[in-house]
Amino acid sequence: MAASEPVVLGRLSGLYGVRGAFKVFSYTEPREAICDYTSWLVRYQGEWRAHSLIEGRRHGRTVVARLEGIDDRDAAAALLGADVGVDRAAFPALDAGRYYWADLVGLEVMTTAGASLGRAVRLFPTGANDVLVVAGERERWLPFIKDSVIVNVDLDAGTITADWDPDW
Repeated sequence: MAASEPVVLGRLSGLYGVRGAFKVFSYTEPREAICDYTSWLVRYQGEWRAHSLIEGRRHGRTVVARLEGIDDRDAAAALLGADVGVDRAAFPALDAGRYYWADLVGLEVMTTAGASLGRAVRLFPTGANDVLVVAGERERWLPFIKDSVIVNVDLDAGTITADWDPDW
């Protein structure tokens, strides 16, 4: 991910009412945490455009939000399917040893013996544990279980160390 590329936190997934509000499918945990960011970047027509969040709240499995400058259903309909992102610099600072998933994407994943498995391309929750997808000579799905499978994350070195057999 380029340094200036926004971190995608959700998608404008539906219309809500007639005043330009959206249903937002949020990737944050909890879902409504996407509303903690008042400056949204919306990617449509191939480019990111800034919009201020006027209001947002959880509504069932989605979030309902209104953006400045989007005042009617037709204007909102033109943005359906667009990604919602924020600048990485807007994320709150974390305590030592904690990190955001967005910071893990692109890191090299190594075994405890020093063999490279490839690069982290994404993470996703499964309910039981999160899964780290690693792309190398083949794609691997590693359970993201700290201190068991995931032994170390070193953001400064750009590496994740995993207790994983490269033949798996």
